[in-house]
Amino acid sequence: MADQRTLAFIREKETKNTVRFQEEPAPGQPPVIGSLYVAKWYAGDAQRLTVTVEKS
Repeated sequence: MADQRTLAFIREKETKNTVRFQEEPAPGQPPVIGSLYVAKWYAGDAQRLTVTVEKS
């Protein structure tokens, strides 16, 4: 059986070609990913991202 989590990220910083998003962990839980770098062309002006991770 697969373990699946949906994680929330908030925009933190722009670099030359990427945008860094910082995970917002659930209260009392440690981050699963931490920082996430997304290509600037995809991130656009988004302030938040939601990512689903599945462990199988």
